[in-house]
Amino acid sequence: MSAAAARLDQTLAALADPHRRRVVELLRERPRRAGELAEEAGLTPPAMSRHLRTLRRCGLVEETSPDFDARVRVYQLRPEPMVHLLRWLEETERMWSAQLLAFKTHVERG
Repeated sequence: MSAAAARLDQTLAALADPHRRRVVELLRERPRRAGELAEEAGLTPPAMSRHLRTLRRCGLVEETSPDFDARVRVYQLRPEPMVHLLRWLEETERMWSAQLLAFKTHVERG
């Protein structure tokens, strides 16, 4: 398996969980603290911590600390994994479009 395929697998596995998809939706709006994410997603802080760890490991989110307080963790989306996912979806869509066009052509000939 190629490295690109492994990254795509990690991204899809992370997004398979509805709580992690909710975190991604929230982070699309703006960066947020872990406590904010937990509250808005209706999760306990330990549960949110586990989900954020998974999202960090697959590269979907990154954490930073503001200059004024190194104890605060702010999470934001990283675009690269989504770009790879979008590219894969586009390639898959092209393949299905070609298959459907070939089927249409076959049916029209027959």
